[in-house]
Amino acid sequence: MRELFKNKELHLLVLLFTSILLNNLISSLLIILSVLYVLMSFKKENYKFSDYYFIPLILFLSMFLSLISTIDKDETIKSLIKELPLLVIPLIFARSSKIIINNKQYLLKYYSYSVIFFTFFFLIKAIINYFVIGDLKVFFYHDLVSKELNAIHVSVFVSLAFFFFLIKELKKTIDYFLIVYLFLFLILLSSKIIIFTTIIIVAIYFLFYSKSSNRMRLRNLIIIVSVVFGFLFFGKIKEKMLFEFNIKSESNIGHTVINRNEVGSNIISMKEAWSNEKFNQTDYFSGASFRVYQARIFFKFLQEEPIFWTGFGLNASYKKIEEKGIYYNVFQGNKETEGYQKKNFHNQYIQVFAELGFIGFLILATMLFINIKNAFNTKDFMHIAFAILMISLFLTESFLWRQRGVVFFTLFYCLFNFKNEVESNFKN
Repeated sequence: MRELFKNKELHLLVLLFTSILLNNLISSLLIILSVLYVLMSFKKENYKFSDYYFIPLILFLSMFLSLISTIDKDETIKSLIKELPLLVIPLIFARSSKIIINNKQYLLKYYSYSVIFFTFFFLIKAIINYFVIGDLKVFFYHDLVSKELNAIHVSVFVSLAFFFFLIKELKKTIDYFLIVYLFLFLILLSSKIIIFTTIIIVAIYFLFYSKSSNRMRLRNLIIIVSVVFGFLFFGKIKEKMLFEFNIKSESNIGHTVINRNEVGSNIISMKEAWSNEKFNQTDYFSGASFRVYQARIFFKFLQEEPIFWTGFGLNASYKKIEEKGIYYNVFQGNKETEGYQKKNFHNQYIQVFAELGFIGFLILATMLFINIKNAFNTKDFMHIAFAILMISLFLTESFLWRQRGVVFFTLFYCLFNFKNEVESNFKN
């Protein structure tokens, strides 16, 4: 704790980690202050640059190079400014590697308690709103945290804080309360994929990483039962998946991007999203069916446009998505509501491939692979939770194309992925 008040670098890092849920302008100002400090205190011997920090830099470089082939230079230039954290945060961490090694748990602690603070604020605001409008919807999804913050993104922030308290070795009564509280808040946020992923990670923790008695016996029993279950019920599982693909339901996995009451009553199934030649202005896409539709037009782009190697350019795919939306006649929106043709891919893997080409996709895949490999090699469970959450989240969200998302990802990627030789250099 004493270090916190002595060290300016640690001050800045704590502020960065605790500003995730604040306005983007605040995190931008903090990043600028951190960069200025790094430049003003530059001494070559102070820098310990982990090899793994080069991957975010290379991803940013691929974004910058997309200026050469982009179909929308203005959008690409604007978006490059938003993606600058990929470039500057690794440099900040290279200057602060010793701080990271000595204070990693402090940074995670302050981050987790900041999430607690903000979630209490959201709940108090929801209670006040409930007494004003008398509608329980204020306690759920975007109404709880605002659409600008995005309930799915906040779910990731909450889930990571949840794991900080879950894996604490010496828990107090307050810690157990916070574990339950954060999980209940996660449920209120209603992100099915993050809730499901969190439950899977909890299972991994108790089966492989906790100090529970009879862990090996329980683990082997569950593995055997799972294998037997898989063989016995494979047909049923396949049948259920086909049913979900064909069902016209708004409860399919994945959040809707437009509320049903703003579009129409005709629900589009995932099969229809993939195969219909045209849609009507009253056709409503569930979260899953919309993502199927977006994947469909991405594969159309691969067939029709020369984007395999270069992509459309950073954030330059919107005009092409809009053209396809008009062609397929998806809901075009009105004065109050933006249409489906204005939405991005809602899938980070597809978004990167469509805009930066195969090379950009390969860089992203390499970064995620390195992240999860290092997590399991070090057996750092917070790192494992972060790595799995990111892989899962990227299936349904273009997370890195949002300033809050790229700041969060780059901060934690750099926090967890300094190499062992960096640490040993400081110890020698």
